[in-house]
Amino acid sequence: MAFKTEFEFTLPKGFVDDKGNLHRKGVMRLATAKDEIIPLQDFRVKNNRAYLVIILLSRVIAKLGDMKEGEVNPGTVESLFSADLSYLQEFYRQINESGTANVGAKCPSCGQEFQVDIGTGATALGES
Repeated sequence: MAFKTEFEFTLPKGFVDDKGNLHRKGVMRLATAKDEIIPLQDFRVKNNRAYLVIILLSRVIAKLGDMKEGEVNPGTVESLFSADLSYLQEFYRQINESGTANVGAKCPSCGQEFQVDIGTGATALGES
């Protein structure tokens, strides 16, 4: 199995571009050290530490809907609904800390353990 560096996700609400198009599916890549260091030099982060997440996510979202590569920028992330920003922050944490979008779960009725991909919602039985 190859080392995975990109992970698919589906936003809860979706990004609405200036033409009214809704973009929900995307791809986030693993962050590099540079991705986490460069934003610290940005004047917007120096003026408001909360802006760090905006810059960071704009660097690691490789694709969003049918937007071309490189079109996701801080303005795009600023325009996300709050639920989507929260989702992406958790997704970023999950893939960068564990190297996977999978989290273990257990059925409360039967006790079956399984994995859920928090990016796509796909499940795999018996792999927890």
